[in-house]
Amino acid sequence: MTPDADEVVREFAPALARIAASYERDPALRDELLQEVLIAVVSSLPRLKQAGSLKPFVFRVAHNRCLTHVTQRMRESGKQEPLDEVAAKTPDQEQALIERERSHRLLEAIRQLALPYRQVMTLILEDMSYDEIAEALAISVANVGVRVNRAKQQLKVLLNHE
Repeated sequence: MTPDADEVVREFAPALARIAASYERDPALRDELLQEVLIAVVSSLPRLKQAGSLKPFVFRVAHNRCLTHVTQRMRESGKQEPLDEVAAKTPDQEQALIERERSHRLLEAIRQLALPYRQVMTLILEDMSYDEIAEALAISVANVGVRVNRAKQQLKVLLNHE
């Protein structure tokens, strides 16, 4: 049975917006990419074979669509453009500013990673397990672990240099 598209969109839209933000800096293009991702997810739902693997399935579709977007943008502009900041909402202004700065620094550092490392770190930040990430990216769980460790090492270097 195909999951309800409205429920899937409602459940995954915030995470898909963050994934789109990890691939596209320009706000207008990011919104366009998010729309493309949502359309791709909804149109792919009939191909879902196991309802239990909805989350990895949705994120695999999202990452594939984002990769297509990046490839097209690179062909158009000759370079990949970085992404805009994803800010968390907090009630205290000072705390909000600190959190935005941390989020911005982390997102900028993640944008500098090679694509395989960027993918796993984006999904880790979405609280996905290694098994779910492996399924979403069609790689082994061991490969996920290797990519995560390498990405963390690179992020430490990047964040310590700022």
